[in-house]
Amino acid sequence: MQEARERMEAAETALGMELCPRLQPFQDRCDQAVAEGDADGLAGGCAGKHGRWGRICVLPGGHETSMEEPHWGRTSEGQPIAWVGSAPDDW
Repeated sequence: MQEARERMEAAETALGMELCPRLQPFQDRCDQAVAEGDADGLAGGCAGKHGRWGRICVLPGGHETSMEEPHWGRTSEGQPIAWVGSAPDDW
């Protein structure tokens, strides 16, 4: 189980880095809305979270179907990360 988790985390990190150039503007927009306390700027965001792992998707709600992108954001350490489906903390 530990080996599978490590492989999954490595793949999520690699995909997060690969998507970073294209998806970073979403992170920038989210960071700006948080810094300015702009609730409207945060409204309509994706509900995809991995709270225990410090991941919050910064893409717009419905992106999985309209943009065909996985969830994307940053870890609590600031590392770009992408994931599909529900949170690893559901295990």
